[in-house]
Amino acid sequence: LGSDPMWRSHAQAQLNRVAQARGLSPDQIQPLIKQHTDRRFLGIFGEPGVNVLKLNLALDQL
Repeated sequence: LGSDPMWRSHAQAQLNRVAQARGLSPDQIQPLIKQHTDRRFLGIFGEPGVNVLKLNLALDQL
């Protein structure tokens, strides 16, 4: 995936491309996106952000 942090909606948009590039199914990646998504600031501000570094490291372990 791209630069850190990334909005969750952008990670979702790249899901199929990343799955194909890594030889994985989107169903394998989806839980990792959720696991590495930070909450909104104070629960209401901004978009949930995906920690791309941690997500890519987790994907490397598959």
